[in-house]
Amino acid sequence: MAVPRPAHGCGSGALLGRFGVLLQVVLALCALSTLMIKRLKEPKEERRPWRTWFYDTFKQAIGSLFIHFANVFLSDLTEEDPCSLYLINFILDATLGMLLIWLGVKVVSWIVQHKKYTYLVFGEYGDPPQAAAWIGQCMLYLLIMAFEKAVISLVLLIPGWTKLQQILLGYIPNPQLELILVMLVVPFIVNAIMFWVVDSLIMRKHKQNNTLDINGSIESPWARRTEESQALLSPDMESDQSESDQDISGLRGMNQKMKQPSYQVVI
Repeated sequence: MAVPRPAHGCGSGALLGRFGVLLQVVLALCALSTLMIKRLKEPKEERRPWRTWFYDTFKQAIGSLFIHFANVFLSDLTEEDPCSLYLINFILDATLGMLLIWLGVKVVSWIVQHKKYTYLVFGEYGDPPQAAAWIGQCMLYLLIMAFEKAVISLVLLIPGWTKLQQILLGYIPNPQLELILVMLVVPFIVNAIMFWVVDSLIMRKHKQNNTLDINGSIESPWARRTEESQALLSPDMESDQSESDQDISGLRGMNQKMKQPSYQVVI
């Protein structure tokens, strides 16, 4: 039985059809390449190791997959064009949702630092990196994304979106062309910006550059440099001190010799 399709736009189930899934795979590869380019653009002294980059990337990928499939599910609930509703969801995620994600990351980061939950600091996985820290941060990030999607869903309940949905992509007669625009072209451009910004939010902050050790305590680089400097300078300081002590003792000996009276025997 053929799936009914409106006069304009893609039909119900088109987002999860074979062509729609293919476009989603291509979009995922494009998003991954964007994050790889961002890593190569980082300064060499601040560039993340591959394992840390993998943790940061797949933490964001899990959140993005959650938002994507939530948008697909919500779009298929409509009797109108699901592609236009998906596009509305996506645009809201990229604007109001981006602000909510930024706010959520800032609030969660403040709570984590205030409570001193060192393993939950975004971008800090320990030295060596711990999978438990990554799992905990993924759960926090998913909570932020769930909060963002819940707020966006409430915004969609405001009357007026139906009219926008009817005219948004009504000028495109070809359903596959509309699917390409909705699932690949527009998301690729917007995701490139969103992934870049979100990765900067959840990655390790090099201006702080604190290291999380295995025991869960945070060691600052200033403390490490101070200890290393003391360890490196201490032998030289001891040798300089011993040399100065020898010089002082030598001078004292010469002074004592000069102070001793000299006697001459006169015949």
